[in-house]
Parts: sequence; C-alpha cells; structure tokens
Amino acid sequence: MLAKRSSSIFLLGVFALAACASPTAKPVETLKPSAATSAPQAKEKFIVFGDISDDPAEVIEGAQPIANYVAKKLQAYGYTGGQVKVAASTEEMVALLKNGEVDIYFDSVYPATLISDDSGGKVILRRWKFGVETYNSVIFASKASGIQSVAGLKGKMLAMDAPYSTSGFMLPAVYLAEQGFDLVGKTGNADPVSSNEIGFAFAYDDENILQWVLRGLTPAGVTDDYNFDQAFPPEAKAQLIELARTESTPRQVAVVSPKMDAKTLQALIEILTQMDEDASAADALKSFQTTQFDEFPEGIEAASARIREMITITENIPLP
Repeated sequence: MLAKRSSSIFLLGVFALAACASPTAKPVETLKPSAATSAPQAKEKFIVFGDISDDPAEVIEGAQPIANYVAKKLQAYGYTGGQVKVAASTEEMVALLKNGEVDIYFDSVYPATLISDDSGGKVILRRWKFGVETYNSVIFASKASGIQSVAGLKGKMLAMDAPYSTSGFMLPAVYLAEQGFDLVGKTGNADPVSSNEIGFAFAYDDENILQWVLRGLTPAGVTDDYNFDQAFPPEAKAQLIELARTESTPRQVAVVSPKMDAKTLQALIEILTQMDEDASAADALKSFQTTQFDEFPEGIEAASARIREMITITENIPLP
C-alpha cells in the first residue's frame, strides 16, 4: 500500500512540473551511469597455498608473502590475490586439494605422496626448506643403554615421531626393515617387547624423543640429521651414540591440485623455480623458510619410484 501511495505522489509531482514548464523548455536528460558504477565487479580469484598444522596463525604469517608474490606473477591468468588455507588433518587436506580449494601444498615426501595419491594431485617440485634440498634420519641410543649398533635394538623400544613422519618414521622404519629386523608398534614406551622384535612408540615431537632417551624411558630414538647434528644441545649430544644413518630423501616437495589447468601449472613451476634469482622474492622466500625450488635431478619418476617402494614397506609394519 505504501509503494502505491509513493508512486501516486511521484506521478502527481511530475504532472505538476510539466504543467508549469515553458513550452520551449528542453526535456531533462537522464544521466547515464558511469563506467565505475555500471561495470560488474571483477570476480576474485586466489592462488591458495595449503598446509597442515595446529597453529594456523604461524603458518599464515610465514606463507602469506609467497602466496602474494605468486598471485602477482599469475595476474595474466586471472588471479587477483593469494591466500593461505590451513587444514587440521591429512584427510582435510586431501579434500581441499581434490575440490580445488587448495592449489598447492608442501610437505615431506611420505605424507605428500600419500596425500597426492588420495587427492589425485601431482608432485611437481622439491622445496629447499631451511636451505636443505635433502635430509636423512639418524637412529641413536643413550650411551647408558649399552647399545652399540642397530643389532642391539632387538628386544628394545625405539622412540619415533609420528605415523606420517618421513624422518621420524618412514626412513628409519624402512632402514631397519631392509636390515631384516621385525618392527612392531606399541601403544606406549613401557609396553613389553619380545626378544625377536624391535618395538617402537610415537612421541610426536623430536624434543620428546630426545627426552625419552635421556630419561631412560626408551633406550633409543630417531630424528633427522639437522636435529642430531645441530639442534640437540651439546650436553645432550654427549650422552648419545649414533647407531646408523638412513638414505636421503627430498627435504620437502610440492603437490598441486588436480583441478589446476596445464597452462597455469607450467606458469607456476616457472615462477617458483625462478624465485631464487629474483631479488624482489627474497623476503617471501625468507618468510617461507625456503631458499629455492627445483625439479628432481633424477627425474620425478625415478624419485617417486623409490618413495613408493618405501611406502609399500611401511604398509607391512604393524602400527600401534
């Protein structure tokens, strides 16, 4: 009722103005809307970097600069900005890659390969995280344990990191399995271990592993070479004995969503592999704790073949 009343008042006003107007007066021109008001808003399109973490704020702070840098370089492909999306689990990351909500994700080779397989994604490049292109695992024991070699681990408990850790599970587990040892996962570090097996329990952190060994909760543990060689305090290192080092594997790799088209993928590869030669990318690389990205020297197929062989071995090791 209010709408009809307003229309009637408006029409009466128009007629009154027409009656008072001079016969020679020109009709009032309708203003044309400006280009700014008539043009449709440009649709936003983000290049999305993904990660798995329980500390989203830290991840976003570190990755946002490189997402912004890559987005700027991809403007010709319609990208208007960069975003960082943090998943709480591997299952969530699989879903985000599969449906294209995450374009590129970085991780160590074990979880990255599993996630790329489950999502249909593709491993494309190596990431030199912390300036390192490859790394390996160190199997160590406390000197107090009396263990002098990996053979001395039979009937003992080994502290490992987590089920999806490359350096904290896959590499040492494969090394020991290929040496002929039987590994059996335990629910806790105090669980019994039979004389013909090596038991292992997950401590879920390298510092926890170190403390388990130093405090005698387990006689031995595993970590990556950086932690053992540099990060462990000298006073702690003095109480340890190195038993073995595993083969090396890429420090981290990049996985892209199956939704990414071929032209964008090729452009992305070129942008990432040339970042270390671009002075304007230095801050973004530093924030991302990376010195460069490169392709696999032996080729992606050769690199993937060994990784998949190791994954097959781990699938036959009973987890807790």
